[in-house]
Amino acid sequence: MITIINYGLGNIRAFVNVYERLNIKTKIANCAEDIKDASKIILPGVGAFDFAMSQLNASGMREELEKQVLTNKIPIMGICVGMQMLAKSSDEGNLEGLGWIDGVVKLFDTTKIPYKTRLPHMGWNNILPNNHSQLLSGFNSQSRFYFLHSYYFECHDKENIIATTEYGISYASAVKKDNIYGIQFHPEKSHTNGIQLLHNFAKL
Repeated sequence: MITIINYGLGNIRAFVNVYERLNIKTKIANCAEDIKDASKIILPGVGAFDFAMSQLNASGMREELEKQVLTNKIPIMGICVGMQMLAKSSDEGNLEGLGWIDGVVKLFDTTKIPYKTRLPHMGWNNILPNNHSQLLSGFNSQSRFYFLHSYYFECHDKENIIATTEYGISYASAVKKDNIYGIQFHPEKSHTNGIQLLHNFAKL
């Protein structure tokens, strides 16, 4: 059962639609009770870091979510701002993140971006997988995904980086620590590659 956390942010229905096409069961979690039978969890996110953290904290689901992820070791994948929430903090706000992966979220330095339109980083870009994570099985340096963000995840432990992307700098576009995964791009907007990645996550 793929459980998608509904705390008011993210295109929940898009994930449900993909998994319906794959004939994989999903559940939308609107309260803590809905998380208890999850076999995999997706934490979507769009918008500002502080607002996302405030919404999650106010949802009543954070305690149960932490129990399932940190104690029961249920695999979770944070997407876009959902990935950034895995960090300790963000340049975008003042609230603490979940702190599940050692790192902070930084604003891109626009002086290093060689394009007329610098922020947000929006549109299709390649990822470079750099280990053998099952989540990225079947992808290589030619694999493209859809991005929309102005901040990036700076890992303090490079072993947690499973893919990088170039946008002025080489930054972590996918991270992993034990059962915790984060991806900066949007698989629900990435057509065939996005569908394959969501399928890979279901098979972890």
